Amino acid sequence: MAADNDLTALRQARAAYFREHGLGVDGGYAQTWVKIKLGPLPVWFRNTRGRRAALLQHDLHHIATGYETTLVGEAEIGAWELASGCRHYYAAWLLNVGAVGIGLLIAPRRVWRAFLRGRRCNNLYHLGVDTRWPDDTVGSLRRRLGLYGPGEESHGR
Repeated sequence: MAADNDLTALRQARAAYFREHGLGVDGGYAQTWVKIKLGPLPVWFRNTRGRRAALLQHDLHHIATGYETTLVGEAEIGAWELASGCRHYYAAWLLNVGAVGIGLLIAPRRVWRAFLRGRRCNNLYHLGVDTRWPDDTVGSLRRRLGLYGPGEESHGR
């Protein structure tokens, strides 16, 4: 995964994340419509202003936590974000509830573990993202979010 190294700059980790997941150079942020796959079924939905407002934080959460962009991975990151709180990012609340609902049907233990992990973490919906984020490192972000336990370093999940 793009963010396996704590010393990687977030700018590089996000570019690699976009590349690894076929999201295009800008991650699809500017697209009017977004396609997700529910198993073999493609589902298109509008890329609303509310969704776009939460995308940078959501993508950086993926990088920091190590949750994939698979159906189960989106359920895990959704549970993690719900547990750590989505604040006024209503699109994040809505999309995460949907992802968690599906995840509870196909991978309940993994989704529950992600939720419990999120209960003890901060997230960027609360902490915010400033203009210096590209130069920050993956490890620094993980520390800010509280993803490391006592004496724990250098691992994503």
